[in-house]
Amino acid sequence: MSDSMLAGQFFDAAIGLLERVRDEEAGPIAAAGAAIADTVEAGGRLFAFGAGHSSLAAQDVVYRAGGLALMNLLAVPGTLGVDVMPATLGSALERVEGLAGAVLDSSPAGAGDLLVIISLSGRNALPVEMAVNARALGLKVIGVTSVVYADETRSRHVSGGFLRDHCDIVIDSKIAIGDAELTTKGVEAPFAPASTVVTSAVMQAMMATAAERLVERGIEPPLLRSGNVDGGHEWNGRVMAEYADRIFYRH
Repeated sequence: MSDSMLAGQFFDAAIGLLERVRDEEAGPIAAAGAAIADTVEAGGRLFAFGAGHSSLAAQDVVYRAGGLALMNLLAVPGTLGVDVMPATLGSALERVEGLAGAVLDSSPAGAGDLLVIISLSGRNALPVEMAVNARALGLKVIGVTSVVYADETRSRHVSGGFLRDHCDIVIDSKIAIGDAELTTKGVEAPFAPASTVVTSAVMQAMMATAAERLVERGIEPPLLRSGNVDGGHEWNGRVMAEYADRIFYRH
């Protein structure tokens, strides 16, 4: 069996996007990592939010071996992806105004905390209002989005604004409108999205920067170890006990 030409093209496209983000977004990623370190040092709490497939990158940094124990998922029921039936309900909920405010008001997030909001298009009511309401509550907001959507599409929020308009720090994922990297003869629709690969890499780069900044300040980063290595459970138990008041996925 010959190697797949399209598989190679996808890897090339993904690598190209990763290199662009590494080189062009180094400043915002460094600022985001420093903001996370500031929040950890000051005793604040960390949250990540994404709807639909954007939630995958948010989930990727929560309760993760090698990740910061303090990162919590800010979940909006029905919007995490294909966990609801019909799956199209999740997309519909992203357009519901007022939902973000209700979720934040009933969450533990408050002044002095930090929220990373991931939204590829940044055009729906849910991520826009999540950013607006979070800042009003006194949270620092980091947005991970594709800025080209704000340049070439129309907002679905009543304000006419996009996620990028309501963040303290914006990281541009560089993903093209439509999120599909490949086309080929005989296939009508473009395919092979790369947003999850790129956005997850952005999130891990932020976490790595935060760990680096904390070490520079003489603070041991509260990292989790794999439960599949000897001593991992004991290590994680100590970290979770020390930071129990800032970890919300255990209770």
